[in-house]
Amino acid sequence: MDQTQLLKGVLDLAVLAVVRGEDGYGYDIVRRLRDGGLAEVGDASVYGTLRRLYAAGALTSYVVPSESGPHRKYYGITPIGRDQLKRQRDDWHAFSTTLDGLLDGPASRTTSQGVHA
Repeated sequence: MDQTQLLKGVLDLAVLAVVRGEDGYGYDIVRRLRDGGLAEVGDASVYGTLRRLYAAGALTSYVVPSESGPHRKYYGITPIGRDQLKRQRDDWHAFSTTLDGLLDGPASRTTSQGVHA
């Protein structure tokens, strides 16, 4: 299955989960997502998500000077972001439980036309 389509629906949740425990700058967040198993996540998608979550008040940001290159913009989760993370995590668990039930259900189901699958 193409992970790219699945990521579109859950990238906000994944980013909030990654910054929940520790603030991070853009590429660091991308790296943590990839290290966590989301190998297909794109840089541009993550940066767009960071900007959107920041604009919505779910993330805070601050700049840290760097001696070896450009300054880095770090992102951290806000109370609004923690609430969003909890809601989306609960929604994800309910959705995945439902989908697991469909996927793991009886192998032989009757379709609407009365044909066994």
